[in-house]
Amino acid sequence: MHQPTQDTIRRQLRTVQDPELHEDIVKLNMVKAVTIEDGQVTVEIELTTPACPMKDRIRSDVEAAVRQVPGVRDVSVAFSARVRGPARTAVQMPGVRNTIAVGAGKGGVGKSTVAALLAVGLQREGARVGLLDADVYGPSLPTIMGVPDAQPQVRSDGRIVPVEALGVKLISIGFFVNPGQAVIWRGPMVHNTVQQFLGNAEWGELDYLVVDLPPGTGDVPLTLSQSIPMTGAVAVCTPQDLALADARRAIMMYATLKVPCLGIVENMSYYVCPHCGKRDDIFDHGGAGRAAEEMGVPFLGAIPLNAGIRVFADEGTPQKCFTTTQPELRESILNVVRATAGQVSVRAAREETPPTLSVE
Repeated sequence: MHQPTQDTIRRQLRTVQDPELHEDIVKLNMVKAVTIEDGQVTVEIELTTPACPMKDRIRSDVEAAVRQVPGVRDVSVAFSARVRGPARTAVQMPGVRNTIAVGAGKGGVGKSTVAALLAVGLQREGARVGLLDADVYGPSLPTIMGVPDAQPQVRSDGRIVPVEALGVKLISIGFFVNPGQAVIWRGPMVHNTVQQFLGNAEWGELDYLVVDLPPGTGDVPLTLSQSIPMTGAVAVCTPQDLALADARRAIMMYATLKVPCLGIVENMSYYVCPHCGKRDDIFDHGGAGRAAEEMGVPFLGAIPLNAGIRVFADEGTPQKCFTTTQPELRESILNVVRATAGQVSVRAAREETPPTLSVE
């Protein structure tokens, strides 16, 4: 009986493409090991993110390809993950591989909640994650993440140690002002504060730093966008036709700054009654998806309007959105998390360095 070899298996694996990166998995250095024992082949695949949205597709494609090699009796696939970043990282954050900004053309669309769910979801998938609350006029992330009274440590050298919440490293202006105190700052003050959060924080080694930007496209979000070396940005919209205008404003802001748009999330997409199961498109449906198609950017998914999300955000337990909600809701949130991680991997594979812009 013909015995397969590692060389023949690896040659066959060159026929398998990563569905998002559109390169064969051998060229992408994703095949880490091939072991063969009595016709049983085990292939070790290193994914570009633990939140890979195409994991099942890659598994089935590898199994189908290897089974075509004569002498193979069975195939198993083992996965690991290493998040890749751009060729150069930001000087002020050398251990941060990717920075994802979450913004919106206007307020009230659930941007901060989506940022928190994205950070918690990536952490639950196995990534090392930080969360920067740059929404200085409405810092809600300490409450959403369940640490409203936390006090970050400031070392003798002035370095800030982020608060750890649900396995995520968190910094927010909300930790440094009294509860209920209005932050009445001009743009330069905001700029200097965020620069301190970026350059003077002990972020350590992170696969992703999620940054919650203020809403709108005025001076403050523009200044913050220019201060942060971003891998890409996520635009959060609601589903009505007006979402097209909001999405356009946010995406045009990123384009002006030469920041790649990772995609659009449609939040509050629809409502399903928990009692009768009837679906109601309260704010219409599909506006963000149409906006993504018209503007040529990815559509990252739709998250329904759900009382559970509101309750868990208010009580500081967003992790419950991944464990104790309806399966449809959990799947919708996970789809957004994984699609975002997939788009970050696409950017890294193109070896494009995110711009670091400064405000003169």
